[in-house]
Amino acid sequence: MKNGEITAEKNRNMKKNVAIVAGGDSSEFVISVGSAEQVANQLRKDKYNVYTIFLKGEDWILKSDKFGDITVNKDNFSCTLQGKLLFFDVVFIAIHGTPGEDGKLQSYLDLIGIPYTSSGASVSELTFNKYACKNYLKEIGIYSAKAMLIRKGDRIDEEKVIRTLGLPCFVKPNNSGSSVGISKVSGQDELKTAIKKALGEGDEVIIEEFIKGIEISCGLVKLHNRELIFPLTEIISKKEFFDYEAKYTDGMANEITPARISEHTTISCQELSSRIYSALGCNGIVRIDYILSENKFCFLEINTVPGMSPESIIPKQARAYGIDLADLYDLVIEDALFRKKKEHN
Repeated sequence: MKNGEITAEKNRNMKKNVAIVAGGDSSEFVISVGSAEQVANQLRKDKYNVYTIFLKGEDWILKSDKFGDITVNKDNFSCTLQGKLLFFDVVFIAIHGTPGEDGKLQSYLDLIGIPYTSSGASVSELTFNKYACKNYLKEIGIYSAKAMLIRKGDRIDEEKVIRTLGLPCFVKPNNSGSSVGISKVSGQDELKTAIKKALGEGDEVIIEEFIKGIEISCGLVKLHNRELIFPLTEIISKKEFFDYEAKYTDGMANEITPARISEHTTISCQELSSRIYSALGCNGIVRIDYILSENKFCFLEINTVPGMSPESIIPKQARAYGIDLADLYDLVIEDALFRKKKEHN
């Protein structure tokens, strides 16, 4: 170890250096910043040295009230503070969308050997692709709505879409979160406009049949020595569906935790969520969304970097479960460090 380095080795019996990575290159930038602030506020300062790093394109900046804006060295994910090199023991990923939820950041961190709190690169890439993830889960018997995939430049056969999926149907970006770019289509004349809107978020669009029912969300995390499955949340949007505005505007949706469904149905959803988590090979906290229709859970999507802002579902579910966010984040960080240590043994 060289002089003037703040490293994991030097801090083995001291506080861990935690980098919360926020921002990203999607429409969810602001949501990500809110999640990062919540995590930073909750992490125990007697246990961690907490730093927040913002990613936007080629700009990777550590923002500090004390030191100002500091550029991150991408060769080894380090910073220089007052002439000393700062290395990080673990990364808490709080980027929703690319590059934090699609496997790109995970691949980079794997390459340089830094543990992180979310699912691995290949799992993140799969789960961020709604269409591919649905098809993967269908192979193991997980029920989901019928769907079609359209890529930018494809000729759109509107009649075939309506014939296959019916009306109404949902048009969504295939790689996006926070319900950005989603439209509910009730007539054939609305289809092209909805597809154009979704293509504004990426090069692929998924169109799904409408399933009538109750929207249910299940948060969970599997650690190396225990599993936490949170109480379910029932989502009632005051709009036609739970879109971006309904998610992040006060009074636009009721999120009821625990959901007003039977204990038997709750357990069924939690067991299904545990099965999906394991089948995909997830790590860290995830949130899985469903439609409960005629006593059957229809898989919608999985969020491997779910929101952590005060408005987000996971913090509310954690409170209902009876665990402090500080304790929850502690467990997730410790598990990330455990997984990395296990890799080396």
